[in-house]
Amino acid sequence: MPKDQPMEIQVTLPEQLRGGSYSNNMIVTHTKEEFLLDFLLVAPPSGTVVSRIILSPGHIKRVVAALQENIAKYEAMHGFIQAAEEPKGKIGIN
Repeated sequence: MPKDQPMEIQVTLPEQLRGGSYSNNMIVTHTKEEFLLDFLLVAPPSGTVVSRIILSPGHIKRVVAALQENIAKYEAMHGFIQAAEEPKGKIGIN
């Protein structure tokens, strides 16, 4: 198959992931080689990590661009999104 020919990739969504995970907070850390996104469900006085996603720097740039594009589409259709207030206090992971 020529390199310039787009390839169709079928992705399977495993049954246990179909319901998704709700997150109301996120912690981002990084090294030179990767970004770590820890998605949290915080319900004071505690919280839990519901998902950890590890991305390469090049891929996270595409993720940010896709999110910006989709936020613009959402706001064009539904109106301005007011940013949620940042949580007060420090949230850390044990």
